[in-house]
Amino acid sequence: MKQILRDVLKNLTKMLLLLLAVSAVTFALVSLSPIDPLQANIGQAALGTMSEAQREKLEEYWGVNTPPLKRYLCWLSDALRGDMGTSLLYRRPVWEVIGEKLESSLLLLLISWLLSGLLGLSLGAAAGANAGRWPDKLIRGYCLVIAGTPVFWLALLLLLVFAVQLGLFPVALSVPIGMEEEQVTLADRLYHAALPALTLSITGVSNIALHTRQKMVEVMESDYMLFAQVRGEGKWQRIRRHGLRNLLLPALTLQFASVSEIIGGSVLVEQVFSYPGLGQAAVTAGLGSDVPLLMGITVVTAAIVFAGNFLADLLYGVVDPRMRRGRRRMQE
Repeated sequence: MKQILRDVLKNLTKMLLLLLAVSAVTFALVSLSPIDPLQANIGQAALGTMSEAQREKLEEYWGVNTPPLKRYLCWLSDALRGDMGTSLLYRRPVWEVIGEKLESSLLLLLISWLLSGLLGLSLGAAAGANAGRWPDKLIRGYCLVIAGTPVFWLALLLLLVFAVQLGLFPVALSVPIGMEEEQVTLADRLYHAALPALTLSITGVSNIALHTRQKMVEVMESDYMLFAQVRGEGKWQRIRRHGLRNLLLPALTLQFASVSEIIGGSVLVEQVFSYPGLGQAAVTAGLGSDVPLLMGITVVTAAIVFAGNFLADLLYGVVDPRMRRGRRRMQE
């Protein structure tokens, strides 16, 4: 029990240091951005008609004349107390905006994450078990093509084919247009999230499948697999008993490592499908110089990625108890 608490405290310390570094880098990049928040949000023509007092009031609201270091330290002081500030664009608390946008994105991210993991593991195992044959060549060719395909281009292609031409899916948004929130069902949300989630899962398959294939090839050529073959075990029986078991740990690593890739891809996918999620809010905050909202979104997404890696580390001990015992011996 003490060891578990020690590991949790150690990882929490790492997460806090990581979030601090991420917030500092994000704020520095935003401060160096050439975007003028007044021109971006109000427009040059409107600024020309304003009085000097109005301009000064707007500059104070957007923090144009405040030194970047002072602005960051003020933000950090409030963030350590749990206050991420108020969004300059939405004029609402940052936590409230993030909670609303994350609720929309969570379903999309979860579906695409699970689909990419299952498809990647299945395709990689099938390719590795048939190394050099036509299933392997077909799967590798598909993965290499998808790996070099921009996610926004694939999103546009699927949108034109399945939504515009075939009309099988809605063109945009996460809920039906004109429907009150109380009337929206889970089926409606799944229907609107299907095409964006499919786009993200397709792009996330290649990395998992190629790594799983390589590991499966190594497993199939191992001594214990050859010994099982000599004993008369069939190919599927060997894969089920020995192959899949040895793929679990690498698959867990790849699956949880893909969280950052899924979140990054969702920024472009949500823009293409006009999906009102966290990725679209990040783009809006970046283009509109909404520093509090952009900082909040960056910190929250970094925490989600770290939590995914931490959960994978915990699951290693569940899947293979030998790793848990090995850690104890090393620390003793």
